[in-house]
Order: sequence, then structure tokens, then C-alpha cells
Amino acid sequence: MANKLVEIVPRQAERYGDREAYRFCWRRDGEWLQTSWNEFAIQVDVAGKAIAELGLIEKDNIAVCSPNTPQILITELGAFRNRVAAVPIYASSVQSQFDFIVENSGAKVLFVGDSHHYPMAYNHWKKRPEAISRIVVFKNDGLELRDDDTVTIFWDDFVRLGMNASRETAVEVEARSSRGLPEDMATLIYTSGTTGEPKGVVITHSNYDECIQKHIELLSAIKDDDLSMAFLPMSHILEKAWDFFCVTRGITIAFNYDPRVIQDTIKEVEPNLMCCVPRFWEKVYHGVKEKIAGMSKFQRMMVSRAIRTGYRRNIDYVRRGRRPSWLLEKEYDFWNRRVFQLLKNAIGIPNPNFFPTAGAPLSDSIVRFMRSVGIEVIMGYGLSETTATVSCYPAVGYEIGTAGRPLPGIKVRIDDNGEILVKGGTVTPGYYNNPEANAAAFTDDGYFRTGDAGYFTPEGDLVLTERIKDLFKTSNGKYIAPQLLEGRLAECKYIDEVAIIGDERKFVTALVVPNRSQLMRWAEEKKFDTSDYAALLKNPKVTEFMIQQIEPYQKDLAGFERIKRLTLLPDHFSIEKGEVTNTMKVRRAVVARNYAAVINAMYAGTE
Repeated sequence: MANKLVEIVPRQAERYGDREAYRFCWRRDGEWLQTSWNEFAIQVDVAGKAIAELGLIEKDNIAVCSPNTPQILITELGAFRNRVAAVPIYASSVQSQFDFIVENSGAKVLFVGDSHHYPMAYNHWKKRPEAISRIVVFKNDGLELRDDDTVTIFWDDFVRLGMNASRETAVEVEARSSRGLPEDMATLIYTSGTTGEPKGVVITHSNYDECIQKHIELLSAIKDDDLSMAFLPMSHILEKAWDFFCVTRGITIAFNYDPRVIQDTIKEVEPNLMCCVPRFWEKVYHGVKEKIAGMSKFQRMMVSRAIRTGYRRNIDYVRRGRRPSWLLEKEYDFWNRRVFQLLKNAIGIPNPNFFPTAGAPLSDSIVRFMRSVGIEVIMGYGLSETTATVSCYPAVGYEIGTAGRPLPGIKVRIDDNGEILVKGGTVTPGYYNNPEANAAAFTDDGYFRTGDAGYFTPEGDLVLTERIKDLFKTSNGKYIAPQLLEGRLAECKYIDEVAIIGDERKFVTALVVPNRSQLMRWAEEKKFDTSDYAALLKNPKVTEFMIQQIEPYQKDLAGFERIKRLTLLPDHFSIEKGEVTNTMKVRRAVVARNYAAVINAMYAGTE
């Protein structure tokens, strides 16, 4: 039985022909080039033959480390035709992470984005030349090869391999494809590893098939003339599974190469679908609030009324499946044309459909705001081990503050210790060559232990509380859920990053990386000397101001949960130093170790 992801692009080419399958732009100031389904099918076929020409055989693995580009999708789909699995590696990875994943996975061919990622592949090859047969570089941006010119080739060379492949190779690829089984590994995706070494999560073709089918059933608002922006890294399970879903549904994908310029590219592309992380919406929200703050009193009153109207219509009525009154619908239409549409145009989403958002908590007030103005942010919950989505907002009846309801057919239960357990066709069969991890990850009756704590509301919505390993206890015996408070503080426009501290301490403190531009603007208005940013952050009056800014976000918390002291940091937490994962999750043990002196100073004389 051939796997569905092997068959889908040729089938879509028959259906859609010269209609656009994807678009891409290498440079910030470049032109977005469109590729048809017919061309896409040829590219995948050529990639499949090229992979066979490289000497890869069934059940081999390749590794892919690149910013978002169509070559990733073409390469992976070509690999699937050979029953070869792909191992995605974040483009932001450091050498040690790259080395561990490549060696642990046994990848034989390395695909990398450009000259920024090539050195990691080269360095790995130098250490293990017998293990790596080829390096393929997607983008030739002036890269000069070293002593590996017999090993490394560029994408054009790879394509020529496939185009010039023999008839025997083409026949062999077709034979491999026909031998594909649902239980074949498609993707080996490594966890971020907030604690301990990363583990390779096996995602099979049947996992993807089940995930895609569940979403087809659930997402009735999807149309095949929608346009999705691939914004999250394609090494992230949410983006990867979503892109395969888009291909299956005939949705055009625009690949955003540089995430730093997403605010520009989103305006050029104007997608109506896009997977997001909460930080994207937090920045949008802060920008809108700042714009509103600069308006006249009359304008602010009008915007406030518009948002109240949007709340009544979209949350009080539409969310509950109730039909708004004629008068409310007319008023909403008025504000939508004069306020909400201007906001959507400014963001770059003039015709939004919906935007799946996961990976971390998003403030309830931001969700309410986005929904009120007609931007359907769909909150959800999932992991690499569950092929992304476990639960998400339904079209009607969702509850803000929850992670929605489990997908149809996915079993979710809460263990005695509050841990969320999951079972179903989207759940990984296990970790790659890691029997100890597998023994610990599954219950006796086959449920996967997520490591997340949560509970169900009486209506059946899943509420997340905390990563079980992240929960810590103060020296007074009080349990603290740091992610909950960090999620709240992300709403504050003066904060970029925050790490809550307090494990075995007398009270809670925080390491805060301010939003530099916002804080500098305030400091300049108050006539502070801003010539030395690091010195500014050490000013007690600046610290006092920041404490005042976070108070509204913790006013309803118990006294033992509130931040009593904080330290302002001039630099962001670092992937290179291991302080955050590639998905920007805080590695608390590393942060505690790297900032031990700073943390101890906050508790000096109190313990």
C-alpha cells in the first residue's frame, strides 16, 4: 500500500494542473515566484530520483536544516517516495545540537539552507566522514566549498541528478513507493529538550494520515482557494503537519524564508491562514494598544465602542452559535468597515480565515481582543509526540482560557497526578532507539504521558495548568506554576522575555528582558540618561517602574504567587548558551545556573 503523502502531489496535479501550489521569495526585496501543481509534481518526482541516485535505500534517513523554503517540502516528499525518512533540524541550532541529532538519527545525507547552515554540516562531516555521504545546499549565496567539494553539491546539482537519472532508477523509485506501509517512519523530529537530552520522536505516515483526516473533518471553514503562510519553522511539528494538510487540501503555501521580516512579508502575501505562536499576537496587540494610546479622546471612545460591539457580536453571540440581532449585525458591519478592516489591512491579513496558535499560553484578554475585531485566533494544544494537535477551539462553543476540545477520535484523560494522557492514531509509536524513554512515556494501557498538567471543564474543554516538571515549590511549601505567570506578563508591552524564579526559595522573583524600544521611550520621556543601556537597567527607579508595570497582571494572585523582586537583563536568553530551546522555551535549570549570582543577589539577606 503506497502512503498517502507519496500519492498526494501527483493527484493534486491532475486535479489542479496549472493552478498555483506554492510561492516563494529568497530575498527581502525580491519577487514572489509562483509554482503550479504540475511543476510541483515534477519537482517531487525529480527529487525522488535524485535521492535514489545519491545511494540512499529504503529505511535510510536524511537530515534537513534550513529556514523555510519549498525545497524542504520537495525533498521530504521525494524522500517519502523512496521510503526514506526526514529528520528536521532547526535552522537556529548550534553545532552541538546539530551533531547530536545527525549522529543519533543516523542520517546519511545532510540538506542545509545556505552559507549560514553549511558550516555545521561541514564540521560534522569532518568529524564523521564515513557516516555522511553527501551534503546538499539549497541556496548558493556565494558559498565557497572547502575540502569537501567531492561531497557537497548545490540544489541545482541535486536536481540534475534526478533529471538525468536512468530508467532503472525511475523504476526502482516507483517500486519503493509501492512498497510503502502506513507504519513507515516519515519524520524523526527531536524534542526541544527543556530537561535532559532531546529525544527523537517517530512520526509515521499513518500518524500524518490520521492527523490530516481529523483536521479535514474539523476545519469546515477551509477552502482550496485559501492561502497559507509558512511562518513557523518547518522543523516545528505544527508547521510541518499543517503544510502536509495544506498540500492535501489543495491550499497554496507561501514560504517565509526569514522570520525576522514576517511583518513585511505578511503584507506582501496577505495570507488568510497561518500557524502562529503567541508571541506574534502579543506584538500585534502591543502595537495596536500603542496606536490607540496616541489617538484623541474622541477616537479612543469610538474604538472602545467598536471593540465592545465586536465582543457582543463575535463572543456573546457567534461563539455560542446564536444569531445576532439585526441591529447588532448592522452596528458590527459599520465598525468592521471603519475600524476592524483598517486593523486587518495594517497587519497584512485583509481577508482572514483563521490562525491556529499554540506552543505557549496566550493571554485571555488578547484572545478576546483578536476575536472581537474579527481575527479568529484558534488556540490549541499539542506536542511533537501527538503529531501536533490534541485539542483546539471548535467553530462554535469554544471557551476562552481553555485549549479547546480534543480532536474527534482522540482519547484524552487526566491521570491521578493531574497529567494529561493521550491515546489515538496521531500518537507516536515511540522514541527512536530509546526503549527506556518509551517505557516511561506510555501507560500500561497505551496512553502517552504528555508531561503537561491540566483538567477538563464540565463542558469538556481542556485547560492546561503547567508542565509538571516546571512546577516548583517555594521553601514555604507553596507550589508555583511559572508558565502561567510568564504568560500573563507577556501581555505587558514593556516585557520581551521573562523567567520566573522561586524553586526552594522563600518567595518568587523574576529575570526580565525588557522591550528595549518601549523602555527607552519611557526613559527618554522621564529624562533618564539612556546612553548606557546596561547602566539604565540597574537604576533602582527603572526597576521600580517595571515592578509597577507588572502589578496589574498579578493582582488576583495569592500573595505567595506574586513576584516580589526582579532583575532587568540587557540581553535575551540564548539558544547558544542553552538557556532556551529552539522553540524559545526556557530551560529553567540552565537559566538558574547561568544567572546564579544575579538570582542570589535578589534573595540576599532574606534567606
